[in-house]
Amino acid sequence: MTHTEAVGITNPPIDILLTKVDSKYRLVLFAANRARQINSYYAQLGESLLENVGPLVDAGVTEKPLSIALREIEDGLLECEQIDPHAPATEDPEEGPSLSAVEDDEFANDPDFSA
Repeated sequence: MTHTEAVGITNPPIDILLTKVDSKYRLVLFAANRARQINSYYAQLGESLLENVGPLVDAGVTEKPLSIALREIEDGLLECEQIDPHAPATEDPEEGPSLSAVEDDEFANDPDFSA
């Protein structure tokens, strides 16, 4: 009888993955978000946009983005950080908030273009 190692959602084992985050729900959200980034990366390769980072582990051609994301989490290549949902969003934390759309719009104070 031959023994084959399970591949896919059971490899890496869920118990190991749960040591990397504080709850199974956060693991699901974290892995799904990273899988979407990997999927977008592959979609953008042909267009040379590359707005997302590609896989951080060696990935086979037929490997699914979720499996890649789970292996990245297992290897400790990604870090899940809790953010404060009430904190104001900034583009660059060192620069502070950017100009609002009205301040940045050259036609905002022009009477010919006002509503």
